[in-house]
Amino acid sequence: MQKPSLKSAAVKGVLWSAVDKFAGQIGQFIVSIVLARLLMPEDFGLIGMLAIFIALSQTFIESGLGMGLVQKQQRTALDFSTVFVFNLLISVLFYFVLFIMAPYIAVFFRQPQLVDLTRVLGLSLFINALAIIQRTNLTIAMDFQSIAKSNLFGVALGGLSGVFFALNGYGVWSLIVQMLIGSVTTAIALWFYGKWKLSLTFSKRSFQKLFGYGSNLLVASLYTQTLNNIYNICIGRYYPTTALGYYTRAKTFADISAGTIGTVLQQATFPVFSSIQTDKQRLVSIFGRMIKMAAFLNIPLMTFIALLAKPIVVLLLTEKWIALVPMLQWMMFARVFLPMSAINMNVLNAVGRSDLFLKVDLSKLPITLLALVITIPLGVKAMIIGHVITAAMSFAINAYLPGKLYGYGLARQLKDMFPVLIATIGMVLIIVVVLTIIDDLALQLVLSGFLGLFAYIGICRILKIEELNEFLELLLKLKVKVMGTQK
Repeated sequence: MQKPSLKSAAVKGVLWSAVDKFAGQIGQFIVSIVLARLLMPEDFGLIGMLAIFIALSQTFIESGLGMGLVQKQQRTALDFSTVFVFNLLISVLFYFVLFIMAPYIAVFFRQPQLVDLTRVLGLSLFINALAIIQRTNLTIAMDFQSIAKSNLFGVALGGLSGVFFALNGYGVWSLIVQMLIGSVTTAIALWFYGKWKLSLTFSKRSFQKLFGYGSNLLVASLYTQTLNNIYNICIGRYYPTTALGYYTRAKTFADISAGTIGTVLQQATFPVFSSIQTDKQRLVSIFGRMIKMAAFLNIPLMTFIALLAKPIVVLLLTEKWIALVPMLQWMMFARVFLPMSAINMNVLNAVGRSDLFLKVDLSKLPITLLALVITIPLGVKAMIIGHVITAAMSFAINAYLPGKLYGYGLARQLKDMFPVLIATIGMVLIIVVVLTIIDDLALQLVLSGFLGLFAYIGICRILKIEELNEFLELLLKLKVKVMGTQK
């Protein structure tokens, strides 16, 4: 009876993690659509140029110490205070680094206005640092509801502020305001919900112990952030700001869909994988179930968005974003295997092989760099196509060690995904017919959505894909839970 209950725990974890994640993502998505309609692509391109500097600074500020506190069993008040003081001091340090480097960043990208933008946006580092310890404390208490509420408050108030400034003609500064107000609101909410009492005591011994654990996470995070933002640097340096604006929007669409699914499954499966790490048979069973669930959700979704990129872009963002369409299509295909790839890496962490996790991640760096060297002279579209190829290769690399350690590698995973691929092909055929015979973009989107979903579900039933029933059961449980809460 343990095995079914464990599967149920994994599936429930996916459900409730998804509820938390999707709420914030939907809010952010709505805000981004409104701002995209009000602003120009180059405004988003300017912010995209700063993304890597903010991301790397934030990674150094956190330094894996929050995760160290979560992992540590015997936490003391001194540990929390030490992390808080460190976060604040490092945030101030990195803000001054960004302040000094701002002119050089502007020269690199040949955008003089980046000087002021960098110095103002850099204030978010200090604001976010104030909230790290409260977020960590709520995580330890598993009070994810409070974290989700805090994030939603930030998205809502930041979004409204950004839209207000955009309507009044502030251009790119609207995005700066959105991020700063969002950060301030989230930080205030986390302090409201958090239970940690302010203390400014610092212990060198405590720091050394926590950093001993966090340093590995710091290296991995720095590498990940660099890899995630290297395209921003290359496009921003060698192509017009507008091109980077299109790229960042395409990436945002992809991250909201595939990225959210990947994050949800990672968070939900980590404790399950950890609890059964010594039981190979049960681990592989749950592992395979999660791979199939990820494929069931992500492959048809990415394919659907790619096929209907034009009506989605034109109807949501207006004609001024039409150049985004081919980039969005290719970006979707680059994200097809993202959740499955993330689950493979999650297994390595769950069984205590963070050393292998880092080695696998680092092994993909030469592939990414080679793809960039080849595609940069060929244009932004070519760079994204190169990203599609490297993403597919990364999935194969990520699946290698689980195959070697547990006998569930690339071949078995692709075999398990095959029924979903068949169902997706059926959906594609229906959508292609709709796009061929109908010219109206709104009608294309509505009919393709309805008929495509009907075809996908129908073929899944014919092929007896178990994930369909599991997903429908989850939705039913969610409905019951929501109705019960309302009462």
